[in-house]
Amino acid sequence: MDFHSYSKTCAFSSINAIRDKHVTIMGLGLNGGGEAAVRFFLKKGAYVLVTDMKTQEQLQATVDKINNDPELDTSRLTYRLGEHRIEDFENADCVIKNPGVKYEGNKYLAAAKAIETDLSIFLRFTDCPIIAVTGSKGKSSTVSAIYYGLKTAGYKTFLGGNITVSPLTFIDEVSLDTPVVIEFSSWQLADLRGRGVLKPHISIITKIVPDHQNWYGNMEDYVADKRLIYANQDGGDYSIFDFDGDEPGTGPDTALHPNADTWGNLFADESKATVLRYGKTGIGEKNFGVWQEKGPGNTWVGKVLLPHMNKPETILRGLSVPGDHMKTNVLNAALVMYLMGIPADKTAKILGEWQGVEHRLQYFHSWKNQAGVQFKFYNDTCATVPEAAAAATQAFEKPVVLLTGGTDKGLELNKFTEAVINKDGNFTPVKAMYFLAGTATDKILPELDKAGVKYNGPFASLAEALDAINADLQTAAGEDEAVVFSPGATSFGMFANEFDRGNQFMAGVKERF
Repeated sequence: MDFHSYSKTCAFSSINAIRDKHVTIMGLGLNGGGEAAVRFFLKKGAYVLVTDMKTQEQLQATVDKINNDPELDTSRLTYRLGEHRIEDFENADCVIKNPGVKYEGNKYLAAAKAIETDLSIFLRFTDCPIIAVTGSKGKSSTVSAIYYGLKTAGYKTFLGGNITVSPLTFIDEVSLDTPVVIEFSSWQLADLRGRGVLKPHISIITKIVPDHQNWYGNMEDYVADKRLIYANQDGGDYSIFDFDGDEPGTGPDTALHPNADTWGNLFADESKATVLRYGKTGIGEKNFGVWQEKGPGNTWVGKVLLPHMNKPETILRGLSVPGDHMKTNVLNAALVMYLMGIPADKTAKILGEWQGVEHRLQYFHSWKNQAGVQFKFYNDTCATVPEAAAAATQAFEKPVVLLTGGTDKGLELNKFTEAVINKDGNFTPVKAMYFLAGTATDKILPELDKAGVKYNGPFASLAEALDAINADLQTAAGEDEAVVFSPGATSFGMFANEFDRGNQFMAGVKERF
């Protein structure tokens, strides 16, 4: 793929230079990013035109919040909803791009004099230390644990990016002493290509698995955007990469990268920063980083070894959140805290009490049925890839009641089907499965039928699925159980997005149980 590269020069010479400029914001949305940009540019004195292909009726909640804010001069604001007009892009001093819109082939973006994003504006005009995280799985949990850990340890810190908080909401509150934790999607990184504005003090790439292949078409192009996270780092910075192997067939093309047999090794070979690794086993004599061990009494511990240390130190001792994958995420958070000068014992205590992140194996409700069996409900709606749903089935070390399924993203589904079919007995079996209708579900169910695995559905709505689960759990006997909503797919057609999906699930559970 020929990747588009953006200008190193900004349309604004300074924050103050925004006043009286004409800014077109492409995408208002419902998750806060477009709204934050509208608020920021209005408060800086710009003339703002916000355009979105969604109608005003669809966006009314966001429109009302903006229009009803007395601090905003809405006389400088124009809405263009339900359409885009080429002149709104041609005549703007700057277009603020939505990361979910491809530049390639987009006639509106091609007409713009200058293009920025909320993240590029933030990075151009701040000098705070950046802790940047990207990857396929675990990035939201990782940034949330880092933010919680730093804040609890006494840092003034902020969290933003792909986790649905625009950094423009706190741009006026940061300084050289304010570490900012940013979650980057591959699209958000692509929007920074060529600008030279991202130089994190610490960067992390979490586990790489196939994702967004309906957008990229191949792993090399997908990972090429991920690699931008460390492109501008130097020896005074830290890059943290996976030390374990990739899934079979998903690693780098050795013809293109002869020195790399895994994505983690490719990243480590390229980065000019001080490279640290994370893994499930000892990192080895020639590598430094964090890994997992069995501690006293067969307990789980996390260890760290850095270049200046004579021997490893324990920085984690057990967690409150479930799942093996969460051990890796929180261990990376512990490494960041340690690099930021927080002592090992304090790090272990703080992160051992962390309760997790909203919409990611989020425990939110408990209920007892007629037989006295207690059911705990978990919302894992941000599991949008099959591997994440497979991990959720194994997170509790006992069989779970699973609600899953949805829309296909062009991904291989075998990791999920292997876990729930459990042909060789290598996985904890799923006690009961309920499927939401969708194109991913349509691919999974024939495999379950072939293996003779029982399931319920597919259900045309979340309400129908929850009613079926409610009916089955009312008289269930036996041990206490976990009920997990982990779709492993996207939400197109049935929900506005994965967050709407999770909120509807939690509300529906509380209505019925």
